[in-house]
Amino acid sequence: MTAFKEGDPTTLNRLYGRSQGKPLRARQQGLVDNLLPQIAVPTDGPVTSQVLFGDDRPLHFEIGFGGGEHLAYRADLLPDHGFIGAEPFLNGVAQALTHVEDQRLANIRLHHGDAIEVLQRVPDGALTMLYLLHPDPWPKARHAKRRMINDGPVELFAQKLKPGGELRFGTDHAVYLRHALMVMQRHTDLFEWVVEKPADWQVRPSGWPETRYEHKARTVYGHEVWYFRFRRR
Repeated sequence: MTAFKEGDPTTLNRLYGRSQGKPLRARQQGLVDNLLPQIAVPTDGPVTSQVLFGDDRPLHFEIGFGGGEHLAYRADLLPDHGFIGAEPFLNGVAQALTHVEDQRLANIRLHHGDAIEVLQRVPDGALTMLYLLHPDPWPKARHAKRRMINDGPVELFAQKLKPGGELRFGTDHAVYLRHALMVMQRHTDLFEWVVEKPADWQVRPSGWPETRYEHKARTVYGHEVWYFRFRRR
């Protein structure tokens, strides 16, 4: 997962953690070699709907999409919207590419690498939705500044979302839960927590599919999962 440089939560210079796991299967490697270049986010310049899709459409951005299940589900649900996904883990990118090919999803663009670098090139107010689902919790206190929910990233999220746009955040880690709510409480001028009752953050909202990671967290580790929606003021 992308993380901000330790000691400076407003600047990103570094990625933490591994970038690849077990070797890719033949089909996955073929998709990385052949399909990814066709749908990759450009390496420089503005990241706009016109650049990516050739028209003006609502844009969604997922930070750290894992295996791409959520990204593919949303893209299939909203074929007239554009979806940008960024993931530093090559195996996750390869899995997402299988979804793109199998489901014939023409409205997805992928970036293998740093999500923040791409997000910084998105025009201000261009995003309709921004997703951050089960990011690395960095549970040790000395690593807290590596978490994606911190003052610098949250201010960037607000900058890129249009008024009324939505930030969706999900976690199964209690430490990250408390940290994230503390940070978001500092930014009530930017975001409104869309909540009226406990079920609003304890029950998965409509249109928010269960990923393999979430299923494993719940069934294998017995974790509770929390779902948060924050609306850009």
